[in-house]
Amino acid sequence: MARKPWSFKEDRRLMELAKSSKSLEEAAKQLGRSPDAIKRMALRLGLSLRTKEGKKVAD
Repeated sequence: MARKPWSFKEDRRLMELAKSSKSLEEAAKQLGRSPDAIKRMALRLGLSLRTKEGKKVAD
């Protein structure tokens, strides 16, 4: 399955979600992306997200 390119708006939304301490799963749900896609983009943007269990997945 081909990856859908990220828009600037989606990048900014992910930054807002990370800043407000949303979980990886919540960010994926709100952006309509897979948790893996969220994790990859968070790493690329230097963002820190946590899973529902509180484990840090990106920093």
